[in-house]
Amino acid sequence: MLDEALFHAVTAANAFALYNGITSRQTGEDRGEAFLDMGPNSLNPYGYLHGGAYYTLADCASGIACRTDGRKYVTLHGSLDFVRSAKGGRVTARAKVEHRGRTTCLVSVAISGEDGTVYASGHYTFFCVGELQQPVKTP
Repeated sequence: MLDEALFHAVTAANAFALYNGITSRQTGEDRGEAFLDMGPNSLNPYGYLHGGAYYTLADCASGIACRTDGRKYVTLHGSLDFVRSAKGGRVTARAKVEHRGRTTCLVSVAISGEDGTVYASGHYTFFCVGELQQPVKTP
């Protein structure tokens, strides 16, 4: 797992996720999750969670799962199947690394509500672009 200071530096640099109200965390080796408390800015015109919010939530959780090995990754491909529509509350994406290679990482992800209802599931493939840099510790 990543050093806590490094993890916070990486997640704080994800301005897109922060702008969209998504919070991420590591939940173990090769595992991560991201959650979103739905609000007016995360809904489509019909009052349901926007498809782009699902995709971004899954991408963030999957990226966090990849980075538990201390390396930097970018998304190569993502595939998400929508099962149901969320209308309110908190949705959480839980991701697990299924295969970690020298340059790529395959992750499975599922998005569910607080009551356990599954809204979407899929797979993401990431490409390793290098080692994360340890933050400089100041006294």
